[in-house]
Amino acid sequence: MAIEPETKNWTWVIESRCPECGFDGSSVAFRDVPGIIEANAAAWPEVLARPDVRDRPDDHTWSPLEYGAHVRDVHRKMTERLALVLAEDTPTFANWDQDATAVADDYAAQDPATVARELVAAADRAAQAFASVADADLDRRAVRSDGSAFTVATLATYYAHDPVHHLWDVRRAR
Repeated sequence: MAIEPETKNWTWVIESRCPECGFDGSSVAFRDVPGIIEANAAAWPEVLARPDVRDRPDDHTWSPLEYGAHVRDVHRKMTERLALVLAEDTPTFANWDQDATAVADDYAAQDPATVARELVAAADRAAQAFASVADADLDRRAVRSDGSAFTVATLATYYAHDPVHHLWDVRRAR
């Protein structure tokens, strides 16, 4: 069963509370992000060990395994994007089609234990990368392919919401 592609622009979570998962970007300080990422990553191995890890709750929702693989890839992608914005002046992030990646990489067929290990490792690398950013670099800018502008600080808040929201997704779907 195909999942409908995500078309929402979630950049509003930088300044607002998500009514679904409760993440409040307006209250997140940049230096909080590594801890948010590490705490979130610590919860995923248990999720990915569930007996229903491959089960989609409905035709429109990823399974916990698919969400876990996506979160792993979000950690990787945001680490790449952080490195780019720190290395270049106002880079444009290439479009990343998360739905196409899920199909191309066959998230549903991946090994849950491997995804769990890779997710934790990718989150650790991302948390370390964001923790090492100098205060002087927090206002460095980048633009997403759709025109959304970020600073290093707002990119971090935007990023932190994603794994928090998806952990909420897999917990409510039980």
